[in-house]
Amino acid sequence: MSIWRVILSIICPPLAVIGKGCGSILIVFLLWLCGWVPGVIAALVILNNPKN
Repeated sequence: MSIWRVILSIICPPLAVIGKGCGSILIVFLLWLCGWVPGVIAALVILNNPKN
């Protein structure tokens, strides 16, 4: 996980997970609409996932 992805996940979480697939983008976008903090947390969790 690069520092630029972390910064981007704080500013705009759906853009940070754009390379992880359509499902991840949709989940993060919906959480981001519910509130800024859930979107940021979801983006950081997805980006920190060692499986992908």
